[in-house]
Amino acid sequence: MSRFSGLPLRTLSQKSWRWKSGSVNERALQYKIGERIHGFTVNQVTAVPELFLTAVKLSHENTGAKYLHVAREDSNNLFSVQFRTTPLDSTGVPHILEHTVLCGSQKYPCRDPFFKMLNRSLSTFMNAFTASDYTLYPFSTQNPKDFQNLLSVYLDAAFFPCLRQLDFWQEGWRLEHENPTDPQTPLVFKGIVFNEMKGAFTDNERLFSQHLQNKLLPDHTYAVISGGDPLSIPDLTWEQLKQFHATHYHPSNARFFTYGNFPLEQHLKQIHEEALTKFHRIEPNTAIPVQQLWDNPREHHVKCGSDSFATDPTKQTIISVSFLLTDITDTFETFTLNLLSSLLVGGPNSPFYKALLEASLGTDFSPDVGILLKKKNLSQRKGFEEERIELLLHKIESRMKASSLSSFGTSSCWNHEGDPVELLKIADKVTQFRQHLKENPTFLQEKVKQYFKDNPHRLTLSMSPDESYYEKQAKLEAEKLKQKVNTLSEEEKKQTYEKGLELIALQSKPQDTSCLPALKVSDIAPTIPFTELEMAFAADEIPVQYCAQPTNGMVYFRAVSSLNTLPEELKPYVPLFCSVITKMGCGALGYREQAQQIELKTGGMSVSPHIIPDDSHLDAYEQGVLFSSLCLDRNLPDMMHLWSEIFNNPHFEEEEHFRVLVKMTAQELSNGIPDSGHLYASVRASKTLTPAGELQEMFIGMDQVKLMKRIAEMSDIKPVLRKLPRIKKYLLNSDNMRCSVNATPQQMSQASKEIENFLKGITRSKKERKPVRPHVIESPEPVPVGRERLNCSQITRKLITEPTFKPCQMKTHFLLPFPVNYVGECIRTVPYTAPDYASLQILARLMTAKFLHREIREKGGAYGGGATLSHSGIFTFYSYRDPNSISTFSTFEKAAEWAQSGEFAQQDIDEAKLAVFAAVDAPIAPSDKGMNHFLNGISDEMKQRHREQLFAVSSDHLIDVANKYLAGGKSTHGLAVLGPENPHIAKDPSWVKR
Repeated sequence: MSRFSGLPLRTLSQKSWRWKSGSVNERALQYKIGERIHGFTVNQVTAVPELFLTAVKLSHENTGAKYLHVAREDSNNLFSVQFRTTPLDSTGVPHILEHTVLCGSQKYPCRDPFFKMLNRSLSTFMNAFTASDYTLYPFSTQNPKDFQNLLSVYLDAAFFPCLRQLDFWQEGWRLEHENPTDPQTPLVFKGIVFNEMKGAFTDNERLFSQHLQNKLLPDHTYAVISGGDPLSIPDLTWEQLKQFHATHYHPSNARFFTYGNFPLEQHLKQIHEEALTKFHRIEPNTAIPVQQLWDNPREHHVKCGSDSFATDPTKQTIISVSFLLTDITDTFETFTLNLLSSLLVGGPNSPFYKALLEASLGTDFSPDVGILLKKKNLSQRKGFEEERIELLLHKIESRMKASSLSSFGTSSCWNHEGDPVELLKIADKVTQFRQHLKENPTFLQEKVKQYFKDNPHRLTLSMSPDESYYEKQAKLEAEKLKQKVNTLSEEEKKQTYEKGLELIALQSKPQDTSCLPALKVSDIAPTIPFTELEMAFAADEIPVQYCAQPTNGMVYFRAVSSLNTLPEELKPYVPLFCSVITKMGCGALGYREQAQQIELKTGGMSVSPHIIPDDSHLDAYEQGVLFSSLCLDRNLPDMMHLWSEIFNNPHFEEEEHFRVLVKMTAQELSNGIPDSGHLYASVRASKTLTPAGELQEMFIGMDQVKLMKRIAEMSDIKPVLRKLPRIKKYLLNSDNMRCSVNATPQQMSQASKEIENFLKGITRSKKERKPVRPHVIESPEPVPVGRERLNCSQITRKLITEPTFKPCQMKTHFLLPFPVNYVGECIRTVPYTAPDYASLQILARLMTAKFLHREIREKGGAYGGGATLSHSGIFTFYSYRDPNSISTFSTFEKAAEWAQSGEFAQQDIDEAKLAVFAAVDAPIAPSDKGMNHFLNGISDEMKQRHREQLFAVSSDHLIDVANKYLAGGKSTHGLAVLGPENPHIAKDPSWVKR
């Protein structure tokens, strides 16, 4: 349950590092055990060379707070504070508390300092999460002053929050009139977490996982829903919330984590002085007792809502067999069991895949959900092939080389008093694992026997749909509401009405944010560092971009192949082609052997549709397919050989395996709707605004979800299978292709040879194929910085343009059995290089922070909402898990009027600029450097020009673009809603109902 789930947030980066002399690692290794620093004592100092880091464990003398610092040569520095939160009911107290502590604190009493800091900082990540047994508050930034500012706000929020009653009502739950200004309208439940959890449990996978945890671990906190059950949330009182904070949010129950290249001493000093000196040690009593093992297996059956996009309505039952395994603090045993799980259930070579999916017993499976008993016995008798074990160890090595700060995952183990540093020592675990196998060849079979065959703590859980499930939930909610309302006296009803008005007044009141720390626009670097790129032609005429980067022994390969010559009737099947082409077998390899080779020789191979709007024309776009893969440098010849075989000799014969892949793909698309509903609404809303919009809807929108459902339901799948070799003929050749390589300078010579061999070895069309659409324009690639080996104006991207295209308005309602809505409204504006683009980008951020957040989330009760501007020049308003729909469109309209009126100060504009630059300057991993140029045709020079335009945006510019593009009747709009029956839409003939 993340504070911001569903919002377009800044995310953690992936980076690679080198161990540097005189580096942060050497500084960290100087600390001595027992050394005291600002109230903390050093307990352990551990070098982990394979991850280029040094871990320092400390504890706070007065309070017992635990601290882990990971020193690494990385400028993207992270902080987090974590509390063990162990609720014993499903009122959602830790989740509602996570929201409410962020609504103001002693030092920063303004409402919602957390959201306000998004616009006063250059953070690369800010969020808060509630897990089953802990609550975590992390942020990251590359700016030292920003780090101190954010740390101050986070510490004050966590340890000294205001926890005002009105904030509890807004974030958690409240009784309020449907129309808060009209006491004659009925009282209803409202609240952000209340609506969030109603939306969360429309996801059947999420619902199943929740039941699974509750039933498998029934003795303590895991038996309840920490995020909150919508039917139990209204039982939580404000007093209970404050009490939970007092007992759980204490330094004696806290774990602090910092990461990066900033000095540890500064962090310790600030945490000690601003928070920990104000507390004394207590006994938190939050430890979770060990679950008592069962004597006999158990079975449970639960119900869920039906999935309107299920591939086979008669096959919607989910079933799992789950086992309670070892203690999470036993890091080697956990490592072994993770490997064992992959051997049993990972990929087409696993016993699970063969027994379940290929026997058509199911359409998809989730490796964390269960293991098929029949095959488990087989694995115990025969053991596992050595090659499969090796390929898993290879995968671990690849992950270590490309490791990122987000992949350390120490929270759960540390939460249970495990050693988080042990989790970082992956190379030691691999050595230990190999040693065990060498000494005892039946090591893994014994684990299968111990944890699966002879383990009585086994749960068989099944879940099947009930057509009236959502109706029954709504009825239970109505009963709960009636019960609450009936207990109110007339005086309490009057107070409820008055409190509703008080909350609206508070939400509408201008905020004084002067107490909050902030960076200034002058703190933003005026220029960007340029990435050096080299361009060359391979196989005579295929352009290749080389980008030398510290990739830590990994090679990253990408290629784009054009779709311009593909016949129109094959287009809808391109996403399906992409998802199966690396999984059907190739050359001498069947699909099982291919999967094994991909795991053994690469860090992954993927193919995806590639639709890129032109940077200077709204009605021009590039259409193609993107091929991506990575490998250890020693495996580059093998990886390129695999690509050659996929291009030259892909297999399309295995009809049954194809059917399995189709059903899995269709099921995954259907399962993704509850989490990405706002994105589907936005894609549909933009469908008729640009020529690329139609293709986007076809490839990644609800049209694709529906097409895959139809294909998965076909009794005869051959006609679809026969389309794949036809698509292959147009796509898997070197016509209209370009490639890119990111690797270390030392690897470039070998890489260029391998790319040359690959390109010479794949087919070219004998006759030149004409583009299907006649209007193709050649757009020269922008010249990159670096040593050119050729004239870059020769490199062209072939763009589709439609001179006769006329944008038109379309309004679509996708009827889904959810209790919440996902709303999107899109407006056609200008392309990336247009002077107005920068102003619209700042305006989207300004409207989100200063108007839409307040109206959609705080007042409307939606989990999220805002405005964004896409690279394609589409301005999007959206809301997420929203109890409203038509009134949300009115809010979008009012937001445009607010922008036109210019009711914002220079400080607001500066904050919007900080937020936009935080995203623009987000760290780019070495593997992704130069990708903006290769994929989108945007050079560093263009980015620098855009940067200067962002700096120059003024109040007049913002009012001007609001009037020019957002005013009624000025631009073409598209609207879409995913959600339940809507009487207003049903009566309106201008809406298309799907």
